[in-house]
Parts: sequence; structure tokens; C-alpha cells
Amino acid sequence: MAGSSPSPRPDRRVHRTRRALGQALVELTLHKGYEAVSIRELTERADIGYATFFRHYPDKDALLQSLLEETLAELLELVMPVAHDPVHAATRLFQHVQTRPDLYRVLLSLPPSHPLVQRIFAVGVENILAFSPPRPGAAVPADLAAQHLMASVLRLLKWWLEQGMPYPPARMGEILSALVIEPARRLAFAP
Repeated sequence: MAGSSPSPRPDRRVHRTRRALGQALVELTLHKGYEAVSIRELTERADIGYATFFRHYPDKDALLQSLLEETLAELLELVMPVAHDPVHAATRLFQHVQTRPDLYRVLLSLPPSHPLVQRIFAVGVENILAFSPPRPGAAVPADLAAQHLMASVLRLLKWWLEQGMPYPPARMGEILSALVIEPARRLAFAP
């Protein structure tokens, strides 16, 4: 019909296909490791056509990159409004991980040299430095403290997931703050 708005149906199909592919990638990676996952297996698990995959992504790295970017955007949206309160920000981080543990297990299982892990690390350091001005005459340079803080956050997240999330997010927020954030702030960042 002339003048009517286009149906939102294709957008829902695209979203559904991408979500199915993302879920398939996470499941298969947890089962057999990222490098061993083939696009054929992804499409079979997601129940979509092989050619359909390539209408959405050029390769599985692009699919994983898309999952990462979506996750980082969600996480920053949750954490940045409360970044001035380290315990609250850390708690929100653990709450987010708790809602998508398998995806985080996949991301944290990649080697540190993997470009996606490097991207996570860089975004984290960038946001730490953007929100935490350096302390004049600090014992530790702010950029080094931010690197240490981010490495510690990733390692603590990995430990928490590997142990089956034995403590609730609020307790993990307290632990992260006491163990890493507060000491880094005292040594490198302005109060």
C-alpha cells in the first residue's frame, strides 16, 4: 500500500538471526574451543542457512567482535553513571557478568594477545583514565595503575566464573574495591 511505513519484520528477523548465531558461537566455543568452531557448525546450531551467515558477518571473528561491542556498550551504560562509587560500579560489573556468564567465559578464555581481549583491555584502561585523574606527584603513574587495575579486574572476573560465582555480585564488588580499586586510587589517582 502506498504511503504506509515499512514493516519492522525484517529487523526482527535480522535480530533473531544474529542472536541465534551469537548463542551458537558461545555454546560451541564453550564445548570445543573458539578455534575449533566452524561456520558450518555455527549455522547448523543456529538453524540458519550457511549463506545467511555471510549476509550478516564476513567470518566468525566479526560475529565475536559484534558480541563484544554489544556487551561493552551495555556494560559501560551500566557502570559509567556510578563510576564515582567504586563498590557500586564494581557490583554492577559483576551483576552484568552474572546475566551473561557463558559469553564472559568465552571472552575471558581467549588468549591475552587476541585482538578482542586487547579491545576489552583498552576500553577498560581508557575509561579508568577518563574517570580517574592522576594524583599529582603520585607514587605510581596513572597509566600504569590503570593497566594493573584492568588486568586485575579481568583476572578476578575469570576466577569468579571458574569457581561457579561463589559470592554474590555485591560481595565481589566489595572485594574488587578493597583488593584492587582502593589501593590503586591511593597510589595513583586524585581523591
